[in-house]
Amino acid sequence: MRAAVLFEIGSETLQVRDDVTLAEPGAGEVRIRIHATGVCHSDLSAMTGVLPQPAPFVPGHEGAGEVVAVGEGVDKVAVGDHVIVCWNPPCGECSFCRGGQGNLCVNIFFGMTMNPHFRVDGADVYGFAGNGTFAEEMVVPWQCAVKIPDDVPYEIGALIGCGVTTGVGAVINTAEVKPGSSVAVIGAGGVGISVIQGARIAGAAEIVAIDPVEGKHEAALRFGATKAVKPEDADAAKAEVTGRAGFDYVFEVVGRSALVKQAYALTRRGGTVTVVGAGKNDDNVDFNMFQLFFDNKKILGSYYGGADPRQEYGRLIALWRAGRLDLEGMISARLKLDDINQALELLRTGAAIRTIIEV
Repeated sequence: MRAAVLFEIGSETLQVRDDVTLAEPGAGEVRIRIHATGVCHSDLSAMTGVLPQPAPFVPGHEGAGEVVAVGEGVDKVAVGDHVIVCWNPPCGECSFCRGGQGNLCVNIFFGMTMNPHFRVDGADVYGFAGNGTFAEEMVVPWQCAVKIPDDVPYEIGALIGCGVTTGVGAVINTAEVKPGSSVAVIGAGGVGISVIQGARIAGAAEIVAIDPVEGKHEAALRFGATKAVKPEDADAAKAEVTGRAGFDYVFEVVGRSALVKQAYALTRRGGTVTVVGAGKNDDNVDFNMFQLFFDNKKILGSYYGGADPRQEYGRLIALWRAGRLDLEGMISARLKLDDINQALELLRTGAAIRTIIEV
C-alpha cells in the first residue's frame, strides 16, 4: 500500500512509497482504512525533532476512516464502522479515566507508540504517536477507533481527531471561559482558529488574535475574532480592549517559552493563561516568586483539550451540526496523498488554516 515515510529526523521531505506493508490486527487491535487526514503542525514538529519520535516513521495523527478488520476480542467496533482516529485513547480503567480526565491517560498511548506496524524494505517503520494516518491503512488498538455517525464526512471527522478537540476543548474544558469575558489567542493556525471558535461558542465578548502572518488575520476575524494584530501590536490591543488591565484569558497556541511570557504579560491580575502549544523539552519558561504570588494569575496546561475524547467528539459533532462550529471553512486546501510535501509547505508558510489529505 501507499504511505508517506520519513526515514531520518531532520529531513524536510517525505517519501511516498507504494511498497509499504502492514501487519494484520492482533488481539485487541483494528485495521482502519484512512479516507482523510489533517496535516497538523505536530507532524512537522516530529519530523524536525521538536517532539520525540523514533524513525523511520509514518507521520499523521489526525484522521478518519472505516474499520476493515478487527482482531481477536474486539467487540466495541465492527467492520464497516466509520471512525475518528484517537491518537491518545483512554483505557477507561485508570484513575484519570475514572476521574473524568481521560485525556491524561497514557496506559495505551505509551505502548502503541513503540509498537511498529508498518514495514518498508524489510525494516520496521513506526507510526507517529502510534498512529501514522499518512497511509492508506493503519493498525491501532481498538480504543483508537471512536465510532461516529455514517453521515459525518471523513474530512470533518479528521479535523475533530486533534486540532478542533485541542483548541475548542482548551477553551471550554481547561480555561472554562465565561460569557462576556475578554480573550487573546497567540497563534492563529489550525488549533488557534479552533480556540477562537471555542471562545466565540463560550460567549467571549472580545477575542483578539495575535499572529505575525497577516494572511491569518482575515481568517481569524472570519471565525470569530473581534480584532487581529501582529505580536508587536499586542500591547496596544490590550490597552484598547481592556484599558490596560489585561485580558481575562490568554491562550498560547504555538509552544514557545517567549510567547508564554508574552501571554502572561497580556493577562490581567487574577486572569488565566492557558498553554496549548507543544514545545521543546528544553525550552524553559521562568517566573519570579513575587510575580506568581502578587499577580494571582492561573497558568494552565491543556493537553488534548482537557476532556475525554470519547465524549468530546460527540459534543463537537453536535456543535458542528447546529452550525455553531464551522469546520468546512477551516479546510483551505484539499490534496491527495501524493501531494503531502506540498501540504507541509503550506503548513510551514502559514498559507493554509488546515490541509486535508484524501487518502
